[in-house]
Amino acid sequence: MPLGKVTRSKLAVLACAGVLLAAASAHAEAAAAAEPAAPEPTVELSPTQLKAIKIEPVGERLFPQEQEAVGNIDFNQELLTQVFTPYQGRILKAFVSVGETVKKDQILFTIDSPDLVQAESTLIAAAGVLDLTTRALERLKNLYKQSAAAQKDYEQSVSDQQAAEGAYRAARAAVKVFGKSEAEIDKIVEERKIDPALVVPSPIAGLVTARTASPGLLVQPGSPPPVYIVADTATMWMLANVPEKNAPALKVGQEVSVTVAPLPGRVFEGKIVTIGATVDPNTRRVLVRSEIADPGYELRAGMFANFTITLAPPKRALAVPQDGVVREGDGTMTVWVTAGGGKFTKRTVQTGLSHDGFTEIRQGLKPGELVATDGSLFIANQYTNAGH
Repeated sequence: MPLGKVTRSKLAVLACAGVLLAAASAHAEAAAAAEPAAPEPTVELSPTQLKAIKIEPVGERLFPQEQEAVGNIDFNQELLTQVFTPYQGRILKAFVSVGETVKKDQILFTIDSPDLVQAESTLIAAAGVLDLTTRALERLKNLYKQSAAAQKDYEQSVSDQQAAEGAYRAARAAVKVFGKSEAEIDKIVEERKIDPALVVPSPIAGLVTARTASPGLLVQPGSPPPVYIVADTATMWMLANVPEKNAPALKVGQEVSVTVAPLPGRVFEGKIVTIGATVDPNTRRVLVRSEIADPGYELRAGMFANFTITLAPPKRALAVPQDGVVREGDGTMTVWVTAGGGKFTKRTVQTGLSHDGFTEIRQGLKPGELVATDGSLFIANQYTNAGH
C-alpha cells in the first residue's frame, strides 16, 4: 500500500478515538451533575433542648492586631550614670543611701583630695602675692607722682601687679574646678585656711541604685566600681526575647502595653526602641527592647512582665463568640447555623484572630446568619449520638 494512504488511515483512526473520548467525558460530567450533592450535616432539636442553646446573628467586631511576649523590666541604661571621683583621695563622708532620690548637683560624697589641697595652697599664695604687689604699686605710684621714683621702677611695679593678678585669677579658676563655690573660695582667701573636702555632686536627678562609698575608702578616677550609680527612672526598659518567627512583624516605634503581676490592672505604655540584629543560637529568639514611661517609679528593675505589641490598627471583621466555634478531630473549625425551627446545620469555617471572647471568621459565614453560641458543643454531641 502506498505511504500516503497509510498515513491518512492512521489519522482517521486517531480522530475517531478523540471524538469517542470527548463524548465519554461529557457523559461522565453530565452524570456527575445529575448526581445529588452530599447533604450537609444537620441536627434537629426539641423545644426543650432549644432552651439550652443561645443563638446570635453573625456581626462585625474590631480585632486588635497584636502580638504578646514576656520579658523583664530594667533601668534605662542610656539614662543611668556611674559616678566616679574626678580626683584621687579618701572619702570623707557619703551623704546619700541606696534607694534615695537625688536632685541634679546634689552632693553625693566628699573626699580628702591632695590635688585640691595643692590648688588651694596655690590660691592662698597667689592671693598673698597679689596683696603685696598691689600695695607696692600704690607706694610707687605716689612716689612717681612726686618725681621721687624712676619711671622704670613704676612700670616694673605695674607689670608685677598685673602678673600677680593673672596668677590669682588662674588659681581661683583651678580651685573652682574642684566644685568650690565663689563664696567658699572667698572664705579660703580671707581666712588663709585650706578646705581639703572635694565635693562630688550628682550629674543628674534620679534614684540611687548602687553605692560603694564608705568613709576612709581610697578612690581613684575612673576605677571600678563606681562610687555611686544614679538612674533616671522617668522611663524604664522592657527586655523581651521574641521567637524568631514573630520577629519580621516587629518594627521600631510600634506601641507596646506592659503589665506586671505586682500591679494588677495597671498598664504602662511605651514603644519599641531596639530590635536585636541577631538570633540567639540556643533559644532561637530575638531581643526586643522597649522604652516604658514610668514617671511615678512604680516599676522595679528585675520585675517579670508581659507586654503586648500593636502591629497595626484594629481590623474590622465578621465574628462569633468563641464558644460558638467547635474544633473537630481533624483540626477543622465548625459552627452550627440555623434558620429557625430548631434545625441546625454544621458549617466549616476559616477562623483568624481572637479577642475579648470573640473569634474572627474569615470564610464560611455571611453577616446576619444565625449561629449557635452557647451550647454548640451540645449540638455536636447530639449529632454524634444520632449515629452520624
